[in-house]
Amino acid sequence: MPRAVKWETLHGARYDTRSRDFTALTPCSAGLQPRTGMVPALPQSFWRESLTLIEQHLPFGRRKLCAQDRVYRCGDPFDTLYLISSGLFKIVNTAPDGREQAAGLYFKGDWLGFDGIPTGSHGCSAVAMDLGEVWTIRYDALLRVSANVPMVMRVLLAAMSAQLAHNRDTMLNMGSLRADARVADFLLQWAQALAERGLRTDQIRLYMTRAEIGSYLRMTMESVSRALSRMARCGVIEFNEAGRRDIRIPDLAALTDFIQSSTELETSPVQ
Repeated sequence: MPRAVKWETLHGARYDTRSRDFTALTPCSAGLQPRTGMVPALPQSFWRESLTLIEQHLPFGRRKLCAQDRVYRCGDPFDTLYLISSGLFKIVNTAPDGREQAAGLYFKGDWLGFDGIPTGSHGCSAVAMDLGEVWTIRYDALLRVSANVPMVMRVLLAAMSAQLAHNRDTMLNMGSLRADARVADFLLQWAQALAERGLRTDQIRLYMTRAEIGSYLRMTMESVSRALSRMARCGVIEFNEAGRRDIRIPDLAALTDFIQSSTELETSPVQ
């Protein structure tokens, strides 16, 4: 039997997908606009639907992790998917020389482990960036339940597609935005993911060093530092006095305008 979770106590009123038409949960029919231009909203992640469906229909384990703990390692056999119930996680690729590079950030309600499905082993590592918890779901059990509850598989596929869309857009921005706009877009996407989950967006703790952010954005550490300093001088972000990993974003609209103006500056013709 699925584990009983007091969802109402932890998250307010129950979000019951059993009474929902799945077509109402897709981005287009939900009234969300597709990504156009450089700075639109993130694709819908289906984080709430994922958590609720697993809680309702599947047995799952709970695994608590501390910062730098690995959910799984590159090369580990695949038999389990992981659903983030709290915390922040990153996907890490390992280069032939042993260097590690962050390849994605994942928040509450996001899935980890899709990379293991095609080959039966994980092609990357998943690492906790802070205290967190994942729900562990056996892949074979998920397939069995999906045969009787198609909504489970439909939400899983929707979440998988949303991750692919987000990764595609991130790669596009890395190749098309100048350095300042690329770092600002990184902060904006982080803030949007928090906002989607009802969390505060004005204050963000960066659980990544400047070097790690640079590696993720395909930039040098110095370029990241210069971009953050320029944003601070423009008033788009503010550094917490206690440490430069705590960043305050007074106005997300101003951050969006900064990205747009940086893009226009780069593409404007020389007079």
